[in-house]
Amino acid sequence: EAAQYYYDQRIGILPSSSPCLPPPLLAATTISSKSIEHLKEEATEPSTTMKRFLSSALLLAPAAVRSLHLSGNSASGAGPSAASTRARFLSASAATFLTSAAVMAAEPGKCEAAGPASASQANPRYIEEELQMKFGEDSKGNPRTRGVLVRRFTGDSTPYSFPVKPVRLVSTWPETPPFKPEDFFRADSGNDVNFYTVPRLVYHIDEPAVCSLTQYYRNNIKPRSDILDICSSWVSHYPLEFPKTMGKICATGMNSLEMQFNDQLTGGFKQKDLNDDAKLPYPDSSFDVVTCVVSIDYLVNPVEVLKEVNRVLRPGGKVIISQSNRCFPSKAIAMWLKMNDRQHLELINGFLQYAGGFEERKAFDISADLPDGGYRDPMFIIEAVKKA
Repeated sequence: EAAQYYYDQRIGILPSSSPCLPPPLLAATTISSKSIEHLKEEATEPSTTMKRFLSSALLLAPAAVRSLHLSGNSASGAGPSAASTRARFLSASAATFLTSAAVMAAEPGKCEAAGPASASQANPRYIEEELQMKFGEDSKGNPRTRGVLVRRFTGDSTPYSFPVKPVRLVSTWPETPPFKPEDFFRADSGNDVNFYTVPRLVYHIDEPAVCSLTQYYRNNIKPRSDILDICSSWVSHYPLEFPKTMGKICATGMNSLEMQFNDQLTGGFKQKDLNDDAKLPYPDSSFDVVTCVVSIDYLVNPVEVLKEVNRVLRPGGKVIISQSNRCFPSKAIAMWLKMNDRQHLELINGFLQYAGGFEERKAFDISADLPDGGYRDPMFIIEAVKKA
């Protein structure tokens, strides 16, 4: 009822030439409760609070929207088009409705990531599903669960282009590491396990950055490779076909619940705090590729971790370290926060040099290009091959 009213009042009046509904800015959040009458009231003239509510809430309490039935079935699609009918809109998932409507209400002209899917790509742009999270048991021992609606970026069927631009690494590192203990200081030096206890089923980089990384993996990881994703979570950003075309895909990460939802980990996962113990729980020469996505800035012993990466790689195998410009400032090491994107690449190159056992590193700017030239998170790669 609320969805229908909001459509009539705020979206039904948009001209047919308006941009299509943008993707959600958040993948999941907690349940919010609003009465239908209040939703109707706000729909006519939405306040700042309402806009924030609509942009963040992906779940509605049953009492708030009785007619939106969330069955728990997963759905996939390439994103709604500008000409979507009222009926199609109302039948869309609550996740798509809430986040898209909010962005349009707040900034209808900023729809940089929206666009029709490419007819040449068979994969959907998004996959939406409900994940069941167990958070305890009742007095009779029955599990208590809560469903969380999430939207995964597949990296396909987007309007983006994905140039790969080499970046020259020019810094000369001394024979002895020049780092000081304070370089690895963090504002929050507390237990990392506590910090990551609550699952974050969200993306920490925007859709264009995710897609550029997915396309890079597709073009630079050979079929039947055995892959390890360190500092992993509920997504690894691999192409949809990887579970079928690759060998085993394993992962280590801080939160086991997040990794349980990662359906690309065909070889399983192991919960591991690399800041507490840098040793990777795998035998020597176990993998062809190791990936690390926007996480090396959180490691307090990055050189030791990269030595372990070298150990578990087979000769000729490679590590792909990706980095953007986003982070949890309280958990990133001090010297990282004082550097720009270019300096970050030089620093990672230094870490790899001191880890030893790698050939000369290569760096790339793989940031996606948007059709309208709008802003997107940058994405950079440093790739290092283990010496034979």
